[in-house]
Amino acid sequence: MWVIFSILAGLVLVPLFLYLGNPYFFKDLDYAVRAIRCGVGLQRKQKRCPSFLGGFLEKVDLHPQKAFVVFEDTSYSYGQADGLSNRVARVLSTHVQVKEGDTVAVFSGNEPVYIWTCLALAKLGCTASLLNSNIRSKSLLHCLSCCGAKVLLVAPDLRAAVEEVMPALLQQGVRVFVLSDDCASEGIESLGEKIQQASDQPVSPQLRANTTIKSPALYIYTSGTTGLPKAALVTHERLLQASMMYGLCNVRADDVLYLYLPLYHASGFFMGLCGAMDTGITVILRRKFSTSQFWNDCRKHNVTVIQYIGEIMRYLCNTPKTPSDRDHKVRMAIGNGIRADTWAEFVQRFGDIHICECYGATEGNVGFINYIGKVGAIGKENFLQRMMTPYALIKYDTEKEEPIRDSHGFCIEVPKGQTGLLVGKISGRAPFRGYANNKQQTERKKLKDVLVKGDVYFNTGDLLKIDQHGFVYFQDRIGDTFRWKGENVATTEVADHLLMVDCIEEANVYGVKVPGHEGRIGMAALTLKEGMDFDSSSTYQHVKSYLPAYARPQFIRIQEALVVTGTFKLMKSALVEEGFNPGIISDPLYYLSSQGYVPMTHDIFNNITEGRIRL
Repeated sequence: MWVIFSILAGLVLVPLFLYLGNPYFFKDLDYAVRAIRCGVGLQRKQKRCPSFLGGFLEKVDLHPQKAFVVFEDTSYSYGQADGLSNRVARVLSTHVQVKEGDTVAVFSGNEPVYIWTCLALAKLGCTASLLNSNIRSKSLLHCLSCCGAKVLLVAPDLRAAVEEVMPALLQQGVRVFVLSDDCASEGIESLGEKIQQASDQPVSPQLRANTTIKSPALYIYTSGTTGLPKAALVTHERLLQASMMYGLCNVRADDVLYLYLPLYHASGFFMGLCGAMDTGITVILRRKFSTSQFWNDCRKHNVTVIQYIGEIMRYLCNTPKTPSDRDHKVRMAIGNGIRADTWAEFVQRFGDIHICECYGATEGNVGFINYIGKVGAIGKENFLQRMMTPYALIKYDTEKEEPIRDSHGFCIEVPKGQTGLLVGKISGRAPFRGYANNKQQTERKKLKDVLVKGDVYFNTGDLLKIDQHGFVYFQDRIGDTFRWKGENVATTEVADHLLMVDCIEEANVYGVKVPGHEGRIGMAALTLKEGMDFDSSSTYQHVKSYLPAYARPQFIRIQEALVVTGTFKLMKSALVEEGFNPGIISDPLYYLSSQGYVPMTHDIFNNITEGRIRL
């Protein structure tokens, strides 16, 4: 009897000891169970339909009358969306004569026909090349040529951008079709009327008979901050894995998603659209983000889940406070890039909204989810994930811009609590497909002989830190971190401090070259709060009090607005190139002298570049 009692007591005490050793044990276990459940569901979908269509078609069968997309007060059910995509597929197959294996470029902003078109291309076994609707001229031609698309489908409002490069498109043999009823432009044919007249009955699965989960589904163009866009190849398997995100974040079938992020980017298409189709929820689709209409839309459509990226949450926090700030049904926000201070302010102001911060890259093979809700963390390590998709944080030399290796030539893992470069092991379970027709860029993202001879890892380009409890924190991009006076400077840390100055609204920190000096010195492009001037004295006192000398911005540039990408990432390349030269910069410039920030003059610039002023 005592033996049995001891065993039972031991079983009762085991969870207690596990909890004392790891206070997040049960939440880690719950997440692992959800991950396994999602994985089993993924396998089942793959067997039924080896493409990202699987989740959508399943929901069409399950609830064809349920609202799928609501756009500008027009609602489309899952069944209607299926029928409309069948119409598009028939026209593309019979009239445009695209076939399985072809790549078709889609040039459009957020609107329902964009979704029907992508579904149609998947039904035909084609690869959709999702072009950024903001690109023009050289970039547009580059994106088309690197993915090998010979058909371009364009929205009516972007026709003018295509007309500008029509001679070059014709020379490349690209056929152009506009998704409208008529078109008077030479060389461009309209498809709108043909789509309306086509049958909405299902197209034959034989049209995609050779499509597998390893087949290319999309080309997504990485926004980046330098050079021309790179076309990241995305397989159906990758999309199916991404569609699991909502399940891992506990999104429910009765949720309503507010989607304003561009569908031509991974966050909008992977997490937003594919996640919604896999979960079977309703999507409130908006052309673009609007600060003034955000909460009105959420209230109008009973939105329960929102997505965010970059500075979106801070934009919302900067709006004037109203009595209706908590009058909404939003219970969850999923995304990446929220600052810790904004996180706390957002929840305090807008209510008990669970922030599910995530980390990942379009072409990457490693990612994290902060399923705990720890403020400031971009993710949480989980034993199951580490086992399935190995990764490491390794020491990195920001001056030489390469990993630090030991005497045997292998990289050195950093201990808990220290910053290192995140790399993900490339394997069959965690592949890196690379960039279309860009072998050089593809190889640059690979690190070889990292921990053992012959291994290959994907270089994320991100410096992260993992604490003792397994929470992951973003530190900086390796291109953004710079070295000055023998010290590494993290641009995000400097920007965080600058934003604490009353007059400063936004801050973009970067390093610039100075003749005769090693490394790069700090510079910041700032925007100011409405109605306020640059307070050079307060800014100087703040950076002097909170930042070491080597991290203080030596130069400050005041701009009307900071330039960002389509996903609100700060652009730095042009700023770095222009440096601190008042001869080419019309914006107000300031120089950090011994007395504080003073206006930059041509004399000061010349004295610095000619070595008469040592920094």
